[in-house]
Amino acid sequence: MSKGLITLVNPNLVHPPITPYALDILTTSLEDAGFDVEVLDLTFSRTNWTEVVDEYFGRRQPMLIGVTIRNTDTIYPQEQRVFLGSHKEIIDRVRARTGSPVVAGGVGFSSMPYALVDYLGIDYGVKGPGEVTLVQLAEALAGGRRPETVPGLIVNHGAAGVHRVPHPDPVVAAGRVPLVQRVTPYRRHSGRPDRVDNLTYFRRGGLGNILTKNGCAFACTHCVEPDAKGNRFARRTETAVVDEMETLLAQGIHDLHTTDSEFNLNIAHSKAVLREIVRRRSRDSSSPLHDLRLWVYVQPAPFDAEYAALLAEAGCAGINVAPDHSRPELLDGWKVSSGGTRFYTFEDVRNVCRWASEHGIATMVEALLGMPGETPETMLACVDDFQSLDATVVGYTLGIRVFPYSPLGRELAAASGGEVAVPGLQSNDAEEPIVLTPLGDSADTVSYERQFMFDRQGRFRPVYYFSPHLLGEDERGPGQRYDHALALLWERVPQRDRLRVMLPTRPGLSPEDNNYADNPFLLRLTELGYTGAYWSHWPKRYEIMEGVPA
Repeated sequence: MSKGLITLVNPNLVHPPITPYALDILTTSLEDAGFDVEVLDLTFSRTNWTEVVDEYFGRRQPMLIGVTIRNTDTIYPQEQRVFLGSHKEIIDRVRARTGSPVVAGGVGFSSMPYALVDYLGIDYGVKGPGEVTLVQLAEALAGGRRPETVPGLIVNHGAAGVHRVPHPDPVVAAGRVPLVQRVTPYRRHSGRPDRVDNLTYFRRGGLGNILTKNGCAFACTHCVEPDAKGNRFARRTETAVVDEMETLLAQGIHDLHTTDSEFNLNIAHSKAVLREIVRRRSRDSSSPLHDLRLWVYVQPAPFDAEYAALLAEAGCAGINVAPDHSRPELLDGWKVSSGGTRFYTFEDVRNVCRWASEHGIATMVEALLGMPGETPETMLACVDDFQSLDATVVGYTLGIRVFPYSPLGRELAAASGGEVAVPGLQSNDAEEPIVLTPLGDSADTVSYERQFMFDRQGRFRPVYYFSPHLLGEDERGPGQRYDHALALLWERVPQRDRLRVMLPTRPGLSPEDNNYADNPFLLRLTELGYTGAYWSHWPKRYEIMEGVPA
């Protein structure tokens, strides 16, 4: 007998669509706990989502509604597009048609959960992995128990504020490993109206997705994931991961991208997953794993020749490498382990590209320019270093989104101290200097988090950082967009290399746009039937835009 109906809502209206993997994960855990689950996915109804919401809640009244918020904004510094407004509209519409409590989660939500519970006006929030906490919440509601008994649950007490139920074990609270289902394969579906339609997402977005481990034990200064997901690696068993891969492949989803923070961190586990793929491929000539095209995120280290060979043997099509920079004086203290030690050199980046090339695996190498200490000299030296790599595509981002709990966010709030506008803090929407207050000096956690997304009048104003050393002579104030640095960057990349390079841009500078959200090139790719990581097609973007089919 069912314990009750739970509806999971995907409010993401951005295209190309990205599979809401979290809803498959949550559905699996809730079903296993005895609940009925239905998914209300609005991604493919972005022109008529109001009618879809009204129709659904006109006939269904679930006991609990879960909403996934994957991204709060594009995080792309030259666009700075915020999604929270449309998310709130959808949640408001849902709440107007049902009295059921609403709980939100997702990695974007987890980057500032107290502020979003408050802004969205919802009842509960889950920071980090949700498959255990959401089941505990559902069971509390079904059993007539107070939700305040659920460890880790964020609860909206209205005028009394937003508070989190403490975990009895602080190690669990920070690492969150026991909060991840690591043994059972997540159930993935296609063609069911009440579930995530993975095949439609693949056909419309070009990629499926797979998680091999959750969380990250490293401490890179700009990254939200150790805080948002957990600061330990929650490793899923390799058999569960590969079982799930086979399910997706059998449904016709052949390009799978890892959703780990980085696939090669904890390399022994990563190799175990690859060996399980290889073992099944070699044992069974009819296995759908022979159709696998795997796309992975990696750091430059740990990575060795054996690992490259395993990737190739398992069917890896492309590697997205994230060294972020080449200059050691910038990377020290930035790209670091939990102990604060940098864990790779630029020679490691060269080795990854070389090994990948030897095995016919495409590579995308990404630079993150404009971090603290960046000067025109270090930026241009980084460009020269990256252009010398044997990479399929080289990508540059200028500036970084600042989140409340990244090390960078905490450091900038401490430097600002609630009084000083720290040089380099920037937002296209800023109408006054950006001043941040540290958590310990803030009125509450909601107000601490809000200042990274909203100004004092409550308007959207996401905070970014650009090194002030990159400013042009006439660029001053928090709303400036650093056109001088953009021009320097474009001038430094030789024209002969432009086909394989992704450069940041903004309206008026170039017809090219490498941001993901509603990107014309990406939409054209999927329209023409191209699959795989979009960067792998970037060098042929002009002929693709002219209509060459896959």
